[in-house]
Amino acid sequence: MLTIRQSNQRGHFNHGWLNTYHTFSFDQYYDPRYLGFRSLRVINEDFVAPGRGFPKHGHRDMEIITYILEGALKHEDSIGNGSVIRPGDVQRMTAGTGVRHSEFNGSTDESVHLLQIWIIPNADNLQPGYEQKAFSLEERLNRLRLIASADGRDGSVTVNQDISLFASIIDAGQQVEYAIDEKRYGWLQVARGAVEVNGEQANQGDGVVIVAESSLKIRAAEPSEVLLFDLV
Repeated sequence: MLTIRQSNQRGHFNHGWLNTYHTFSFDQYYDPRYLGFRSLRVINEDFVAPGRGFPKHGHRDMEIITYILEGALKHEDSIGNGSVIRPGDVQRMTAGTGVRHSEFNGSTDESVHLLQIWIIPNADNLQPGYEQKAFSLEERLNRLRLIASADGRDGSVTVNQDISLFASIIDAGQQVEYAIDEKRYGWLQVARGAVEVNGEQANQGDGVVIVAESSLKIRAAEPSEVLLFDLV
């Protein structure tokens, strides 16, 4: 069974420097129907203005994944990491017992478009940690590339939860397929473009809830980019 979480039903706030869309309840946005999905707690689509960003703030007991669509984001944290995240990079931060971090758009003329994802970990009070890996266009083009998993297999970043997260950039008219255990759950987030999932249309910003399906066929109606979560 597939259910479409439509883009225009998400929480939306435009703060000038930050234009943000919330798939699930977050901060000032609350919808009791969408508090999260399985261990998936947050999918925020953010557009950050040039020279602006999130000053240092704290998190704990959460796995945070940042996926950049356009631009570059500068990251610094209280456990000694400093980096710039660009398209194709995947950053995982384990907040655990507590981490403070900041994220800024260092460009003077280009905005940053990103997805920030929060996953509830399999245990509280974990040791804070950080990991960042790059995945080329070729690795993701017209195929599902594993970018995060519980065991770090195939070069993915390691997440403290039983999930597999895949990314794909799909040319118009091309299709990717995925076999999923019917006892598990899926969530497909359309980051860009428009796709058809087992015959159901999903557009940019839409999420697709996947329950009791054994296979997925994801066909792009136009050049598209998607993230697919396989969840317990």
